[in-house]
Amino acid sequence: MNKKILFPVFCIVLPILGGCSSTPKVSRVDSSTVVDLSGYWNDSDIRIVCDSLVKDCLDSPRMSIALAQIGGSPVFLVGPFRNESDEHIDTSIIADIMERAIFNSGRADFVAGGATREALRAERLDQQGNASEATAKALANETGADFLLTGSVKTVVDRAGNTSTRTYFVGAEITDLETNRRLWLGSNNEIKKVIKQPRAKF
Repeated sequence: MNKKILFPVFCIVLPILGGCSSTPKVSRVDSSTVVDLSGYWNDSDIRIVCDSLVKDCLDSPRMSIALAQIGGSPVFLVGPFRNESDEHIDTSIIADIMERAIFNSGRADFVAGGATREALRAERLDQQGNASEATAKALANETGADFLLTGSVKTVVDRAGNTSTRTYFVGAEITDLETNRRLWLGSNNEIKKVIKQPRAKF
């Protein structure tokens, strides 16, 4: 091919190939920045909901009275936080944040539950046959919890044409394990999103 023709063609093709790079473009932003890409549940929603629920729980007059009646340091256990929404939501993040906030407030202790509790029980059982008598931890000597912390996430979705709204209802409650009496009921429905999908082009 003539060099005079080849050079202009090369100048056109090279930028096009450069624009087809498979390397993603990544931008770092402050962790408090609200970023909504899909309209679904995200880290900003978790922060808003947890801040609200934790404050409501720690400021609750009912909780203050109940904790004072227990005396000493009341013990909490985290139960299931159910995802009853129409999308995938890792509700364990909400449970973890609430557990840390209540624990770090100095007003309550927590006992391990779930997979951590099962691992601890398995280790204690193993120690009975493999650790020295002086160091083996006793069975049936766990601290019983006074209260159970549970919660759920639900969504209400409304659609018309290419526009939809998504409203999240997040609830949490604390229940007395001995009496089943509710000590605190918290809810947050501040997260409401309007999502407009681009119209299909033909």
